[in-house]
Amino acid sequence: MENANVQACYISGTDPHQSEYLPAYWEARSFITGFSGSAGVVVVTKDRAALWTDSRYFLQATTELEGTGIELMKQRIAGTPEPADWLSITLGAAGTVGADFACLSVNQHNQLSTALNANGLVLRDVGDLLDPIWEDRPPLPTSKIVEHDLQFAGTKRTDKFKDVLQFVKTNGANATVITALDDLAWTFNLRGTDVDFNPVFVGFALLSEDQRTLFVDSEKVDSDLVEKLKDDGVELKAYAAFYDFVSNLHEDSVVMIDPARTNQAVRAAIPKTVKIVEQTSAPTLLKAQKSTFEIIHIRETMKKDGAAMVNLLYWLDQTVGKSPVSEYDVVEKLAFFRSQQEGFQGDSFFPIVGLNSNGAIVHRSVTKETAAEITGEGILLFDSGGQYLGGTTDITRTIALSKPSTQQKRDFTLVLKGMIGLSMARFPTGTVGSNLDAYARMHLWKNGLNYGHGTGHGIGYFLNVHEGPMGIRQEYNEQTIKPGMVLSNEPGIYREGEYGIRIENVIVCTEKEETAFGRFLGFETLTLCPIDLKLVDRKLLSEEELDWLNQYHRKVLKTLSPLLEKEQVDFLKKLTTEIH
Repeated sequence: MENANVQACYISGTDPHQSEYLPAYWEARSFITGFSGSAGVVVVTKDRAALWTDSRYFLQATTELEGTGIELMKQRIAGTPEPADWLSITLGAAGTVGADFACLSVNQHNQLSTALNANGLVLRDVGDLLDPIWEDRPPLPTSKIVEHDLQFAGTKRTDKFKDVLQFVKTNGANATVITALDDLAWTFNLRGTDVDFNPVFVGFALLSEDQRTLFVDSEKVDSDLVEKLKDDGVELKAYAAFYDFVSNLHEDSVVMIDPARTNQAVRAAIPKTVKIVEQTSAPTLLKAQKSTFEIIHIRETMKKDGAAMVNLLYWLDQTVGKSPVSEYDVVEKLAFFRSQQEGFQGDSFFPIVGLNSNGAIVHRSVTKETAAEITGEGILLFDSGGQYLGGTTDITRTIALSKPSTQQKRDFTLVLKGMIGLSMARFPTGTVGSNLDAYARMHLWKNGLNYGHGTGHGIGYFLNVHEGPMGIRQEYNEQTIKPGMVLSNEPGIYREGEYGIRIENVIVCTEKEETAFGRFLGFETLTLCPIDLKLVDRKLLSEEELDWLNQYHRKVLKTLSPLLEKEQVDFLKKLTTEIH
């Protein structure tokens, strides 16, 4: 910082592709703080350092930052200053803040720069200040890129190029850069293993009427794939050549960039003679609405994942209290049962497993060393998902290991009412996610309860488990919920020091009916796995909610039984017994 003549360093916690989960090379936040969560910003000055993160990680960050001297700033909590305000307090009314503009989106750069300027501070690109001090820094990943076979992808990449370029043309541009890794993988029908749990690869692309250029390191692409790409008009260039390439764009180019997904270094590299159109990325919007072909495959994937989950529930029932079982054993068994399903490619994120008070740590990452022993007392929360060639899954179940308390049953049933409420929602076209969020929260709110995380995030198709641009959460998001969008539905409640409860299904937006008042949409539940009836307080459910639950369990039993052994089928029948 002294050599760069800056008084503070702003670390965005992401990479040049605005990824949530990162290749190890860019895990700067973890390196500098020791905090292992997937979200957070770090600011370092000469005398102080602070980490901003959201409610999913408050408990985890408190533990991991202990003894470091790094202050925890709890986002969206009254009284917590934003980084720019904190810097103004810390530095005074003058100073320069350094950041790596390659790891700062255009939007983030503009917002941060404006906020700093208002406080008399200046934001400047200083590149990667961590590299000189990061001993044994992991290298950039070199894993092979593979094709997502057309029998699962459903649409040729050449047709996707046409769709992307039509969107670009409609928005007044003749070229677009693709910088988000999942956008890249979807557009080119390619997958990789550069990021744990996300089947993506590090790269950039530029598409125009006469160019389809993919920027990836050559050792990542086998000769057969090179030929296939060449046949589809794709030219390969080195990953590091991207910035120079865009700096030499022809002055007649009109380039569409997504300011939320394109980093500021790319924006700055584009010549001033080139017109820029800012718009949400075409692949982001196109892949958000799954095709009928993709949804058919997702339904098949949900059957496989549901069978794996029932096998896990059966194993827990037969093992807990009879043999030693830890939270980490659950992680390993989840992976084992999924691995036995055809087309399984790995977990979609590291499973979250929490017994009793550990369940209140919303995004707990358990290790062999930190795993609690599951003795058969209390309640267990586990949130996990799988990557399959035909889709991505994300599911949370909370189960009772012993007789639940009145409060536990009440909390669980209020969460269940919210999950069912969103599952049954009807809404007109043009509705945004924040309009729907209250369906999942209203019964909790009536009882003075709430949860800090969002209710629903988009889910990729054999891609990232967290996918934009839509979401269902209290914060406003201008992206409307459209048919074909696949989202999570996951209300919860967390009592610190006691337990956590979350119930999560995957849902897809569907057409429901057209009336004199317009087109109405709703949701179809895709996840197939029983909900623990031992935790349900029947008296708190309406007849409509009870009917939904019984119908759901009938569907789970009918659909999964052919995929299970007799013992598991008999077990599943008990778990899905109708209640009246």
